[in-house]
Amino acid sequence: MFTGIIEEIGTVRAITSRAAGTALRIAARTVTEGTRVGDSIAVNGVCLTVTACGGGEFTADVMPETVRLTSLARLRPGARVNLERAMSPAGRLGGHIVSGHVDACGRVVAVETDGIARRVRVALEPGLLKYIARKGSVTLDGVSLTVVAVDARSFAVSLIPQTRAATTLGALAPGSPVNVEVDLLARYAERLLAAQTPQHETNGLSLEWLAENGF
Repeated sequence: MFTGIIEEIGTVRAITSRAAGTALRIAARTVTEGTRVGDSIAVNGVCLTVTACGGGEFTADVMPETVRLTSLARLRPGARVNLERAMSPAGRLGGHIVSGHVDACGRVVAVETDGIARRVRVALEPGLLKYIARKGSVTLDGVSLTVVAVDARSFAVSLIPQTRAATTLGALAPGSPVNVEVDLLARYAERLLAAQTPQHETNGLSLEWLAENGF
């Protein structure tokens, strides 16, 4: 599990493609401290297992399914990536609970200046937009963000200067792909409703009611 609070921006040193998958070698200082083989590191929001670590670098394998569903397939040597180690039980939950299991690769459709902030709108498939609510949480490329608007085809987040400086999101532009992970709690809420509520009777509790009330 992660928090969506990025620890550092790493640099992709090498990408090795094989028939069974891909291996990424990433240069990083902070996230390699105390990290051992078998530990988890989120790379642009994708939970990967460390297969080698040392000398200010770590290597992780990426299975074909992950390549198909995320933006990692677009990475090239020299690319900058958001990095976060798995959360510690004693650490602060500064963002929200992030699994590192990306739901889809969204696409930035607009970037606008809004005072000191930058408002970014992301197009996403309707099947996932139902899990996104205004003032709720969403993860973009591993960064925990608050949703400021949502409609039938897209949602928007607002990036403060600190977020733009400490992550790769400051470089987003129309057309940029972004890894999207919806709030895990929204998925569990839907599952509970489907399992416990008869289809003909909702007793006033629905996904729409949960979204309107910030769940």
